[in-house]
Amino acid sequence: MTATNITLAPTRCEFDRALIENLDGYGPRYTSYPTADRFHDGFTERDYRHWLQQRQIGASAWPLSLYVHLPFCNTVCYYCACNKVITKDRSKADTYLDYVEKELALHAQTMGGGVREVAQLHFGGGTPTFLNDAQLTRLMAAIRQHFHLVTGGEFSIEIDPRKVTADTVRLLAELGFNRMSVGVQDFEPEVQQAVNRIQSEEETRLVIDTARACGFKSVSIDLIYGLPLQTEASVMRTVERVLAMDPDRLAIYNYAHLPHAFMPQRRINEAQLPSAKVKLDILQAVVGRLTDAGYVFIGMDHFAKPDDDLSVALKQGRLQRNFQGYSTHADHDLIGIGVSAIGKVGPTYSQNVRTLDEYYAALDADRLPTLRGMVLTEDDILRRNIIQRLMCQFALSKEAIEEVHAIDFAGYFAPELEKLAEYEAHGMLTMDKEWITVTPKGRFLIRTIAMVFDRHLREKQAQARYSRVI
Repeated sequence: MTATNITLAPTRCEFDRALIENLDGYGPRYTSYPTADRFHDGFTERDYRHWLQQRQIGASAWPLSLYVHLPFCNTVCYYCACNKVITKDRSKADTYLDYVEKELALHAQTMGGGVREVAQLHFGGGTPTFLNDAQLTRLMAAIRQHFHLVTGGEFSIEIDPRKVTADTVRLLAELGFNRMSVGVQDFEPEVQQAVNRIQSEEETRLVIDTARACGFKSVSIDLIYGLPLQTEASVMRTVERVLAMDPDRLAIYNYAHLPHAFMPQRRINEAQLPSAKVKLDILQAVVGRLTDAGYVFIGMDHFAKPDDDLSVALKQGRLQRNFQGYSTHADHDLIGIGVSAIGKVGPTYSQNVRTLDEYYAALDADRLPTLRGMVLTEDDILRRNIIQRLMCQFALSKEAIEEVHAIDFAGYFAPELEKLAEYEAHGMLTMDKEWITVTPKGRFLIRTIAMVFDRHLREKQAQARYSRVI
């Protein structure tokens, strides 16, 4: 067997309730490794510029990924942990776009001034559709001034159906967007009231139906379990209403209640939160229903139709994972634009400053607004490769790792293999001389398995409190 051979774990999942209850704990979601709590302020704007320039040597033909953070919301959802600015004044977005345009220009200048290709674009927030039609048009024009969006690329935007008309959806299609993620969370009126997000089924369906009529390739719906007043029965009513909308992808996120870290969550009545047992009841019921409806379990909390690009990429071993979650594109350099945006360039991660004042001040001084980051060591890159393969392929070729990284797998990872042997005894994975393969019952605990290879966690150097695995 050569390192290019690949064997894939089964594309089905098995919800082993007892195993999950036994092993559930707290851990990273691994949208990156090392995780963002490892970033430090010793990585400066000068370092970031250096690596942007370095990546131009022989890399100009490689497409980029581009993430734009649009932080504004005109109301606050109490569960939200995103970096956001609550305001009803849309003129603040005009000022923000002035500086986003400057940051785009500084990136282009640092990367040599040529027009680089972009294969993946994502607008996140906040609420990207806080921007009005003219502002969205202006932003896309600024992006196209410095970057070329390639044919067949993945260009996505997060949508709040409460703030979007059918005309805006049609405009988004004209601007080049071909995927959208629609926030629902829950359709039950009592739950919506408890989290300050009132959203009707009708306005949600209007956005989705219009997107399909305009040729969007994929529509994803986001749900959250663990919100106040939720029960298994109430969430399943929402699931049935969502399934009637026939989304291409579904995500069912676990609500992490961290009021000490996120002030809006302090408005949630903790006494109304479902118990751990009820949360597992909800998840088990949702997983069973989505599986019965024909959706493929992609990983962690994501499901997709069998013919969706994510399902096809999973089956073919091409699935990737980045700061926006699962992706079908190769591991491109990622440029983060806007407050708090995170990027990945070569062997580095970087994050922008978190407040508007800091962001504006840096750009007024003609500096890229870098707050912190890190340069990965060889060990970090090795472990990132392993965690990526486990999270996205549910299988790992030891031989492939040995050939790429010039190590003896058994010797280098002796402590990790000892821990994995315990998980093998639980039926979560199988191991032989050549492969580590996650079983259907281990797939819901893939974060737990990946954590075995996280050296920073093992050395107790992590600086953040993570959400629960399930």
